[in-house]
Amino acid sequence: MNKKYLMPTQEAGRDFVMKQIQGSVVMLNMIRFRDIADYSATPELMPNEPISGKQAYDLYIDHTLPFLTKSGGEILFMGEGGAFLIGPANEHWDAVLLIRQNSVDSFLAFESNQDYMKGIGHRTAALEDSRLLPIIENKPPLK
Repeated sequence: MNKKYLMPTQEAGRDFVMKQIQGSVVMLNMIRFRDIADYSATPELMPNEPISGKQAYDLYIDHTLPFLTKSGGEILFMGEGGAFLIGPANEHWDAVLLIRQNSVDSFLAFESNQDYMKGIGHRTAALEDSRLLPIIENKPPLK
């Protein structure tokens, strides 16, 4: 069975903070949904009827947006994925998001907000696998 990636490791989190990124950071999210959302870890969030991973992720986004906006973050892009044009033929991602945060500190404050954390179970229930790549924005070259 292939390893799944749903949350950052302590090492990855430490390395991210230690990079001391100045200014805004864009997070590239690649997501693969479960066919049916799995709320076994957070039964208190489970809807009355089974829902798809995509529907559970929509609940997560609805819950998350106010906290993201308040922290200075924004969704730049959210779209449907699929198979790679260049990449492994057996790998696909159902959705791709680009989320900008004003700074690493604002991202960490958002991620540790206790009210935000109350709804993260929708994300866990939704995802089969994921990737999160912090991207440092380059300034355009001077002319």
